[in-house]
Amino acid sequence: QVQLVQSGGGSVQAGGSLRLSCAASGLTKNRYCLAWFRQGPGMGREWVSDFRRGVTRYADSVKGRFTISTDNAENTLYLQMNSLTPEDTAMYYCAARADYCMTLSNGFPYWGQGTQVTVSS
Repeated sequence: QVQLVQSGGGSVQAGGSLRLSCAASGLTKNRYCLAWFRQGPGMGREWVSDFRRGVTRYADSVKGRFTISTDNAENTLYLQMNSLTPEDTAMYYCAARADYCMTLSNGFPYWGQGTQVTVSS
């Protein structure tokens, strides 16, 4: 009964900011890994960032620009994206797994529906 429902996304000019949200349910029994992935046209699903037990990690491509966080109850996952570039254009997905974090998308059984982020130059 785990569900991840995303909101946010949209179009923004280069240098702008955007915040993505992922409302999670059914993640109360374990300290899950919560993560963000993205996928551009014709590209694989790439790991962006993750959060587990207060520890955050970032892909080199977004480090210093993106911030992953949760609310106090960890019911909602956020991705604050600053200094956006056209290379950030992709479909963004939140994901969860009931164990340690990893960067391979096939290790995550739970996924949000995805939200499009488009950055124009």
